Amino acid sequence: MKEHIQATTPDQRAMSKWDLFATWIGANANNGTWYIGGVIAAVGLIKASTSLVIVGSLSYVLLALASYMGYKTGLPAMTLTRPSFGVKGSILPSLVNVIQFIGWAAINTFIAATSISFILKDILGWNNSAFHNQFSIIIGIVVMSILHLISISVGEKSVKWIERFGIILVIILVTWESVVVLKTVPFQEIIKWQPAAKFQLSSGKIVDILAAFNLAWVTAAADFSRFTKDKHAATTVSFFGANIGLFWFAFIGLIATIATAITINKFDPNNADPSTIAAKLGLGILAMLVIVITSTTANAVNLMAAGSAMTNIFHKLKLTPALWIVTLVATVMTFIPVYVASFLTTFETFLDGIGMFLGPEIAIFLVDFFFIKKKDYQVSELSKPQGKYWYTKGINLMAVITWAIGVLSYLGLNKIDFIVQTVGATFPAMIITAVLYYLVSARTKKINTI
Repeated sequence: MKEHIQATTPDQRAMSKWDLFATWIGANANNGTWYIGGVIAAVGLIKASTSLVIVGSLSYVLLALASYMGYKTGLPAMTLTRPSFGVKGSILPSLVNVIQFIGWAAINTFIAATSISFILKDILGWNNSAFHNQFSIIIGIVVMSILHLISISVGEKSVKWIERFGIILVIILVTWESVVVLKTVPFQEIIKWQPAAKFQLSSGKIVDILAAFNLAWVTAAADFSRFTKDKHAATTVSFFGANIGLFWFAFIGLIATIATAITINKFDPNNADPSTIAAKLGLGILAMLVIVITSTTANAVNLMAAGSAMTNIFHKLKLTPALWIVTLVATVMTFIPVYVASFLTTFETFLDGIGMFLGPEIAIFLVDFFFIKKKDYQVSELSKPQGKYWYTKGINLMAVITWAIGVLSYLGLNKIDFIVQTVGATFPAMIITAVLYYLVSARTKKINTI
């Protein structure tokens, strides 16, 4: 049976400015962002905050552009990679999206499960034995996975409603947490604090960590903006929502981690997860519940993006069954830190893995839409064999080769000390990929028109 691709209809475009604003605040107002803030505390408050603003702004300009693509075409994010990578070639970025968003869902679930384990041990009076620690985290993973299944039970509608109500609770409760943290340790002390030399990270490493975290959302932007009729909601509102969520929660994680280091006179990046910080600062069960709520709001977006990407790989698969599948796979992946490696090690390995693939991929599909195809994608051609986007056996070899060069340039740039100490490898690799893809595509387009 021939695949049928249809853009969102006017009656399906029901997401308002507030819905998209709440979606993108909720996407970043979560425990994963808090944890990122704790990790980059390794350069001190001022440098970490500056990096947050600069990298967040750069990354979410790209998110606004990708979000415009969804608004303009009414198509899901990974379907929009077909004109650049080819009808079949788009499976490659789709696989990356499925893997990375399942990974993010697993990371947020594990942090929330840690919170539940603290709550359980407090209520039931369990000690900190290895058995009780592991058993309580396993219960936490199961509980969070059930909550996630509920949150995505009816597709994009449930995501919209959980963001609408979840974000209100998050704003109220996390404002309270912020006040408690700042009352615990004077802000002047937090500003002055610096970690020991052995814990400090280079500026380039900080940029790459933040870029890998932020750019993940760029590859999912169209999955939500295609449901709005408002251009400004898709672009400006999405930009500010994502940045507010990022800076707010990463800043809380940043100052809470530093406050903990000052309080116990020891800085340990492994203590950057919000549950550990909340417990050590005496924030109580309510703080743990905030973390559980934020995990649910963030993972609604993660799982929606992963499920949408899966439908681009398996054309007959509907969105809701895809959401159930990715949620169950994410549940299995959440057990990796329990049995295989520490959470921090798993987290950093994950970031390194996705960082080198995302930048070049984003550079290619943005350049293709805005500069090569001039914002004119033909929906009728997106699934047509031998059609406009078929290229060679369904794959645009130029895009795939350029992507590979972009990945290799990322790896090569990470070997240059100046890059590692300053701007990081992510954005230079994106510029290399964008310029190369534009030059090759423009030349090929010119030849074909002769």
